[in-house]
Amino acid sequence: MEHKHPGPKIDQALFHRLVVAKWKVSLTLAAIMMVVYYGFILVLAFDKELLSTKIGEHMTVGIPVGLFLIILAWLITGVYVFWANSSYDRAVQDVLKSMRRR
Repeated sequence: MEHKHPGPKIDQALFHRLVVAKWKVSLTLAAIMMVVYYGFILVLAFDKELLSTKIGEHMTVGIPVGLFLIILAWLITGVYVFWANSSYDRAVQDVLKSMRRR
């Protein structure tokens, strides 16, 4: 008869907090990006003239709005990477340490 040694036990509360934090950050950042992006698409679909309004001799409103979308995507990615590298990675290490202690 073979007895299997149970593997390291995970701290359920700590792991649950880690998962909840990851989902909160991920969904919040995704929601921000989706609202802004789909807002842009809806304006493009239903009020194309607004984005084609000239604000200079050669520039329309759509160009800075499009640049804003690109920069916002970079910023949101940067926020996520900063959060993941600082807070999330530390929380993962805490979960792993708690598993090693058990």
